[in-house]
Amino acid sequence: MPFEWVVALRFLREGRLQSALIIGGAAAGVAVVLFITALVQGLQANTIKRVLGTQAHIVIRPAEELARPQREPGAGETMLPRIEARAQRLRSIDQWQALEPMLDAMPGVTAVSPMVSGPAFALRGDASKSIAIFGVEPARYDRIVAIGEKLVGGAFRLGPDDAVIGKELAKDLGIGVGDRFRILTAESAQPVAATFVVSGIVDMGVRDLNRRSVYVAFRTAQTMLALPGGASQIDLKVADLFGAETLARRLEAQTGLTVESWMRTNEQLLAAISAQDISTRTIRAFVILIVAVGIASVLVVWVVQKRREIGILRAMGASRGRVQRVFLLQGAIVAASGSLIGSALASAMLFAFLRLAQNADGTPLFDLIAMPPWLYGAAVAGAIAGGIAAAALPARAAARLDPAQAIRM
Repeated sequence: MPFEWVVALRFLREGRLQSALIIGGAAAGVAVVLFITALVQGLQANTIKRVLGTQAHIVIRPAEELARPQREPGAGETMLPRIEARAQRLRSIDQWQALEPMLDAMPGVTAVSPMVSGPAFALRGDASKSIAIFGVEPARYDRIVAIGEKLVGGAFRLGPDDAVIGKELAKDLGIGVGDRFRILTAESAQPVAATFVVSGIVDMGVRDLNRRSVYVAFRTAQTMLALPGGASQIDLKVADLFGAETLARRLEAQTGLTVESWMRTNEQLLAAISAQDISTRTIRAFVILIVAVGIASVLVVWVVQKRREIGILRAMGASRGRVQRVFLLQGAIVAASGSLIGSALASAMLFAFLRLAQNADGTPLFDLIAMPPWLYGAAVAGAIAGGIAAAALPARAAARLDPAQAIRM
């Protein structure tokens, strides 16, 4: 075994209590950092999954219609201070059929689904409820929102006369799978009414959506909402969630359409995630600092306690570099041992937390909290680097001891 390893391990064995305490402190620090990091990342992933589980990452809509004066006022002319806004109406994206394959081939876009949506009324006997119709292609839209995973009855099947409705709307109308109800729209001059069969009931996780949502076939919605051959929006799903806003701005510049990402429509969520990240980084920084100071303080005490031994080693020919490496190695051993014990402790803490954090029905409260392997590697590497950095000053002080003075003391 190399000289530095022999001396470093002997010093650690001679100060067993001190070694155990500082390794325990390093283990506790690593465990806290790992547990908090995994917990916050898991909470963020669960929050984002629940929020984005009911909406597209990017939505493309027709450009806004703005009322503009036909000409600028000339000399001596006065323009009225108020310009009446144009009447709002359901509009289609211009040439959306040509846009769809371009979006399918765009890097970073994992799913594309055209949609026709608009207001309507659901009628069943004496009950009348205001709803929102979503005309979609089932196979495409399921890749955006995963409606199939949210079914509580029936199937996500949309034939010409089929409709999939929210569970709250089903309760309000008193209907179930296989029952019929009517939908009435007034987008055209003459109201359009049609009868549909409930083919499925979904739980979107949001009460308001469950009370308003009705999914019908894409072409059926075009007819009901007087938008033949049109699409009122195109929904996109992207691989990089936090790159959605950049992609949206690029698409808006390329197409001239209105493009919104989830990051713009959920600004409060982003602010909360950012605050969590800042809090987590602050906690990690303070924990790492405390562990580093603890390692450095113990090594300083060892340098004082081992002055005579260090002087003898220097008198026997040990170079300053070797003495310095002894204490750097001690810092690395303490940090590595603490990080391994802390990693095991963090895994146990996370396992216990997931067992205790459960819903009333016994199902897990969080399903995306996990400790990725890279996090263990980063913790071990960071702890070793921190231990060596903390040992730098004590190691330098030990290497600078004068052998004669150290032996006399």
